[in-house]
Amino acid sequence: MKKADSPIDTGILLETGTNELELLEFYIEESAPEGEQPVRHHFGINVAKVMQVIETPNLEPPESAPHPSFLGTIPLREVILAVLDLSVWLEIDMPKTERDIVIVTEFSQSVTGFLVSGVTEIHRVGWREVIPPSGVIAKSTDAIVGLVDKEDRFIQLLDLETILSEFEDHDTDNVAVAEREYKAVVCDDSATIRMMVDANLKAANFRHRILNNGEEALKALLELKRVAEEEDRDITDFVDVVISDIEMPLMDGFTLTKNIKQDPVLGKLPVILYSSIITDELRHKGDSVGADHQISKPELNRIAEKAIQLIEGHTE
Repeated sequence: MKKADSPIDTGILLETGTNELELLEFYIEESAPEGEQPVRHHFGINVAKVMQVIETPNLEPPESAPHPSFLGTIPLREVILAVLDLSVWLEIDMPKTERDIVIVTEFSQSVTGFLVSGVTEIHRVGWREVIPPSGVIAKSTDAIVGLVDKEDRFIQLLDLETILSEFEDHDTDNVAVAEREYKAVVCDDSATIRMMVDANLKAANFRHRILNNGEEALKALLELKRVAEEEDRDITDFVDVVISDIEMPLMDGFTLTKNIKQDPVLGKLPVILYSSIITDELRHKGDSVGADHQISKPELNRIAEKAIQLIEGHTE
């Protein structure tokens, strides 16, 4: 178990485009009837989003909380850390103890703490091992985007961006609009983010197809390539740009981009990657697989503008 108040440092450098990620496993305990052991629910998040783990600050939610899960704020280094009770969000009746911890995360240009029961270990897994959430899972929520089978338990992969999106305002008032209709292939495993991207692209005069992960997107692109070759047409008659999240089950955005750019036909298509983990320090990963542009998720409303610029620059 990771000691509280310690930074997360795995010492493992993942090569970009290998379709792998490092997963921090943690758990939330659910109250059980008297005399029975609490039920332990296992969850995971990308290690790249984790700064450190600290002891519980024992906060009580303020009356003016913007959401029932909001516990308040505490000073942490040079930031004021907002702390959310993840069990409230997931509708798990978690008994509070002095052993609880807060996972401090940094993504989407913000630092946030999530109260949980404890952490276990870090796993290196392939995105192909992440099972897309279909059917019934322990706690039904859009924030659970996949499952990892660890024999004696399932780790539920959480999309923390979906949770934080409840605290943000989203509008399409300032979206750039293309003078003519452009065609896009989009992939993202989060229903919430898909709706946001869909609204922005519609407002920008795009005709687009949205898929759930990189594997589905690559299959769709290869089919468009096949049709284009059969009809002796250019691939841009069918698609102008590919827009992809990075973290997805089965195939991530880095691997999708690598496959596109290595293909002699698809390689001419501009690719935009977006993610909450895109920072100046990590931007080189997208560059290494040939991404034409990378956008942090707080700036999703810029996707249409950047897509238009890439397409028009590409076709001039």
